[in-house]
Amino acid sequence: MPAEGGVLETTPESKPRKRRLSEEVQPSGNSVKKPKVDGPGNPTAQPVPSSPSIPGTPILKLCGITPEDKQQAALLRPTEVYWDLDIQTNAVIKQRAPSEVLPLHPEVELLRSQLILKLRQHYRELCQQREGIDPPRESFNRWMLERKVVDKGTDPLLPSNCEPVVSPSMFREIMNDIPIRLSRIKFREEAKRLLFKYAEAAKRLIESRSASPDSRKVVKWNVEDTFSWLRRDHSASKEDYMDRLEHLRKQCGPHVSAAAKDSVEGICSKIYHISLEYVKRIREKHLAILKEHNISAEVEAPEVQDRLVYCYPVRLAIPSPPVPSVEMHVENNVACVRYKGEMVKVSRNYFSKLWLLYRYSCIDDSGCERFLPRVWCLLRRYQMMFGVGLYEGTGLQGALPVHVFEALHKLFGVSFECFASPLNCYFKQFCSAFLDTDGYFGSRGPFLDFFPISGSFEANPPFCEELMDAMVSHFEKLLESSNEPLSFIVFIPEWRDPPTPALTRMEQSKFKRHQLILPAFDHEYRSGSQHICKKEEMYYKAVHNTAIIFLQNNAGFTKWEPTPERLQELVAAYKHSGRTLSSTGSSSTSSSSSTSSSTADKDRETGGEQSTSRETNAN
Repeated sequence: MPAEGGVLETTPESKPRKRRLSEEVQPSGNSVKKPKVDGPGNPTAQPVPSSPSIPGTPILKLCGITPEDKQQAALLRPTEVYWDLDIQTNAVIKQRAPSEVLPLHPEVELLRSQLILKLRQHYRELCQQREGIDPPRESFNRWMLERKVVDKGTDPLLPSNCEPVVSPSMFREIMNDIPIRLSRIKFREEAKRLLFKYAEAAKRLIESRSASPDSRKVVKWNVEDTFSWLRRDHSASKEDYMDRLEHLRKQCGPHVSAAAKDSVEGICSKIYHISLEYVKRIREKHLAILKEHNISAEVEAPEVQDRLVYCYPVRLAIPSPPVPSVEMHVENNVACVRYKGEMVKVSRNYFSKLWLLYRYSCIDDSGCERFLPRVWCLLRRYQMMFGVGLYEGTGLQGALPVHVFEALHKLFGVSFECFASPLNCYFKQFCSAFLDTDGYFGSRGPFLDFFPISGSFEANPPFCEELMDAMVSHFEKLLESSNEPLSFIVFIPEWRDPPTPALTRMEQSKFKRHQLILPAFDHEYRSGSQHICKKEEMYYKAVHNTAIIFLQNNAGFTKWEPTPERLQELVAAYKHSGRTLSSTGSSSTSSSSSTSSSTADKDRETGGEQSTSRETNAN
């Protein structure tokens, strides 16, 4: 491995670039033997920018802007930056072969998005028709996350080869809302109505399903007893009603769940099989486009040298077909990208970020003719992944504040994100869900398919229990198999009622070196919709405790030990409010208070959703 701050070995055609002193990992005082590491040869790599700038002449022309029109060109210059793309990686991997995933195409992505919207509608209708409930909020999004952990199918988004067919995540969340969804209660009358509705819904469900005589008897007796109590006790408090509801749930819940089990499993199975059929349609169209341009989907696996290299963006083995033109215009601070009437939006700051990432990472588009089509596919993919509702999916894509990333890099040498996207990444090296759309913008592919030998990593996964559990298994294998410095700093919710398997396993892991707990409402996350949201909505308060767990092998602990001084500085980084930083002008009290009030509704929305999610997981 080259000395820190040194130069990677490269081919003669690829100009070496020195690391800046500010990018060096902090010395630990203890030397660790380092493997020899090469830089992957990249003869056709694009010029690497050293700092955010106005996108070059080719992209300006694609946007219908002349370089001489400085006022219009300035719209593409970032005014605020929430990332540092100059930081070099210390993540080392074995050189790997290009992926055989089919290259993206706007026509295919358009079809995929249309079918996903239809699948979401099918899910809504099945829940309403069979169970009389709306789908649990974000449950479809978590279903896709959970399915991709076990899916062996060919589509990057829709599951098509999963075992078991019935999703534990979707089943659990629907069952939690049967016979009715329980919401947070503030007032006495709300508690009384909720108790009455639950009793009424439980009786109606047990009478309409095939249940055993004993189950019917137990539910009906408890419901009638509840109705009798409601009629005679007019002085009950809110707490009395909630205690009575909890008692009724304990008595009736198992019988109601047993009666609904087959129906809910049918919903999960139906959604999966519809997805399977959609995947077939998408792949047929994809292959037809490749065939039209005489591109074979079968490629010979190239020889891969057995050597260690600094990690590099994932490459595709199959060449990209020609892509149709995509329109773009700029409205105020928003870039609007349109294909066949379907428009996606991204703020000008993040559009410029995508341009920089593209210049760093893409090797097959020197003229940038494919940049806008690939941006459209990227934005459309994430829009479909997390839904089109207000604030939908923002909690699943939340990121750490900038000050925390700065501290992680300075104190622990972190230079890589295990769960990110081109939209919310802080470093230019990261893993993400989709290698076909994201690889052109720097992604190293899905983290569960990424096998680093050494490096310091940050992991803030989407809060899906199955994904978090698979993440821990992957950490354990990586740490067990490497003698080189390897460190993972993990940020997950501290759910204790009951604790999640991922949290329990990390707390008991032999690789755990330290653990911190950040109190709820005392720290922030950056919004998952940061690439399009308003400035005052960029940050939101965490509604649950966050556990920070350091998993390190011996060499990683020696190099990046979580000492008390470093931990104190990391916690102090959370004291810098992102909301204060994002406000313009002087730090006046009125400005700060208005920012807080403008995000209050969003905080409540996020909090309610995450609370519901945890109740779902708990049951």
